Amino acid sequence: MTPVLVGALVVIALGALLVLAGIVALFKARPLRFAARTLFGLLLICSGVLAGTLALGIQGYHALTREEVAARLSVRPLAPQRFSVLVRFPDAREARFEVAGDEIYADAHILKWKPFANMLGLHTAYELDRLAGRYRNIAQERSAPHTVHSLAVHKPINLFGLRQRYTFLAPLLDAEYGSASYVPVTRPAELELRVSPTGLLLRETGP
Repeated sequence: MTPVLVGALVVIALGALLVLAGIVALFKARPLRFAARTLFGLLLICSGVLAGTLALGIQGYHALTREEVAARLSVRPLAPQRFSVLVRFPDAREARFEVAGDEIYADAHILKWKPFANMLGLHTAYELDRLAGRYRNIAQERSAPHTVHSLAVHKPINLFGLRQRYTFLAPLLDAEYGSASYVPVTRPAELELRVSPTGLLLRETGP
């Protein structure tokens, strides 16, 4: 329960109380009070629902103010064009994947909030999306087996997808920007997946 979600629930509750008060005014034959309370109550409910949707939609996203490590990857070749990847996240989660290809590929979703949303405390945020393999040879890229794994955290509302589907969210945020990075896999390696306001970067951390 984030502060934004709690505030949204409070606003929805106030809106519901005003709608009930409007219904009471209607039974008392006070049409002006009924109209004013009902309209204002519905406005509060709609505002609360929108705020709650945004609060649920940004779950799994991380505020992005500088370059930071989004994950650490331990890569181990298993066979030609086949390797194992152990992904360690900053929150101590770990996941192991088997990937096919010559290179390891990772991408992320970037949410860029507009100045109006910045005034509400919402800033550029990112969410890792996929880990996959990439072939150098284009013919192989078209025909060889592909491996794609999700890095995203499950959430009840996909805000990135909602923004791409509904244009009325355009004044709040931009979800048309994604970023990706890839590096070749020829030997065991320790990599850092870094994210910055300019995009993703896979960087080897040691020999």
